Amino acid sequence: MTFFRILITCLLMAPAATAQTLEGPNGPVPVTRMADGLTGPWSFGFLPDSTVIITEKQGRLWHVTDGQKVEIGGVGPIAEVGQGGLLDVLVPRDFAQSRQLYFSHAVTQGGSAGTALAVATLPEGADTLEDWRVIFQITEGSQGGRHFGSRLVEGSDGLIYMTVGDRGDRPSAQDLGRENGSVLRLTRDGAPAPGNPFAGDADAQEAIWSYGHRNPQGAALDLQGNLWVSEHGAKGGDEVNRVQKAANFGWPEISYGTHYSGEPFEATSKPGMEQPEFYWDPSIAPSGLMIYSGALWPEWEGDFFTGSLKFGFISRLSGDPIEEVERLEGPETERLRDIREGPDGAIWFLSEGQGALYRMAP
Repeated sequence: MTFFRILITCLLMAPAATAQTLEGPNGPVPVTRMADGLTGPWSFGFLPDSTVIITEKQGRLWHVTDGQKVEIGGVGPIAEVGQGGLLDVLVPRDFAQSRQLYFSHAVTQGGSAGTALAVATLPEGADTLEDWRVIFQITEGSQGGRHFGSRLVEGSDGLIYMTVGDRGDRPSAQDLGRENGSVLRLTRDGAPAPGNPFAGDADAQEAIWSYGHRNPQGAALDLQGNLWVSEHGAKGGDEVNRVQKAANFGWPEISYGTHYSGEPFEATSKPGMEQPEFYWDPSIAPSGLMIYSGALWPEWEGDFFTGSLKFGFISRLSGDPIEEVERLEGPETERLRDIREGPDGAIWFLSEGQGALYRMAP
């Protein structure tokens, strides 16, 4: 009887890995819940052993192994204000050797907060970060709690690309003297990367790679190593953009859709300002961005996936020019915050609304 008591106890303690399906125009897609009980989850990343790191906006960090969550300590001071808090996590390609993790977060700046980048070390087998250091933060002067941006991508050049929103200050996205509304290109030490377009310009911040963005909350590399972002518009005009050196993406001078007041924008194009590769009108509030390898779904190779915070679905974009071709949705996609391809080619996504992490595989 002892064996059966142990077996029953193990089964009762095991995490619930519940299989469901997402509905799409091409039929149901199986989905499994991999972790739950999360509060305000914002991002996740895979360690080399395929276990998962998850951030919560309130400043908590989780390590998930076989559905079991262990909180990781050692997170530094976080300013949880409005949309700001502990946001993205980047697991660099050399993590197995360096043991370094990078975090975007909100940091207190005087009476307000700004977007910052921190690095810390997670020793093998440990459940506490060591040597948390803020290595970059945007220029002071932002107000309020909106539009921190905060996606992190390790570029094909080994540098760190970090998105920053306009912080609710629309004109600042056209001001090169501030990092608001931009994509930054940084070294692993948090310094402006060599070769940045505005290096040596006394009127510009040297970390800026591109500007004129509103609030990019999705960023990913395509299969050729090019950087793309998805970003929030106002009432309409959410965009997908291919990021290029020194490019001006126009916010708030140009945009599709309308202001929250219902008034149209002044223009949808101006000389010297980039057009989006795709836009939504009305807004879906896109968060997270993944460009798929085709590992498990060969027919989806090179397709873009982003989550909708507003309507609760996964949008799949495909083709040249890019078009939205499918929406996958179910209770599991409620306020979908982040989406990534796993080491095995499965598609994983994080639902803020459900407080859970899911895995989608054929």
